[in-house]
Amino acid sequence: MTATACALLSFVAWSILLTFALVGTRLAAAGGGKALNTFDPAGGDVEGLGKRVTRAHANSLENLAIIAGLLLYAIATNNTAVTDGLAGLVFGARVVQSVVHIVSTSVPAVLIRATAFTVQMVVGLIWCWQFWHVAAAAG
Repeated sequence: MTATACALLSFVAWSILLTFALVGTRLAAAGGGKALNTFDPAGGDVEGLGKRVTRAHANSLENLAIIAGLLLYAIATNNTAVTDGLAGLVFGARVVQSVVHIVSTSVPAVLIRATAFTVQMVVGLIWCWQFWHVAAAAG
């Protein structure tokens, strides 16, 4: 399996794990008396950990399309040489962003999250640039 394919599966698996974390926090809140059918999808109706997990889950899904699209493009066009080198870094940055999102909302934590997000988006732009150059060279 290429690093690109591994990163793609890891991104999907990470989103699934965050889904289970979200379900767990909602079940815990339901145990405290909140009706399961009353949760705000944005997490505005829960406090603390529940709200942070909700936002980390949503954020992961919001960005999954961008990175998964690029990784799938690399696989579909047989250009994994473009993505293999930084695929692990991008996945690691996603995990850091999610974990920090869940752990804290302090200013330093927000800066760490923003840095991890920026790494993912900058690498995504680098990949786009490289894909365009490979396509242009192929003519």
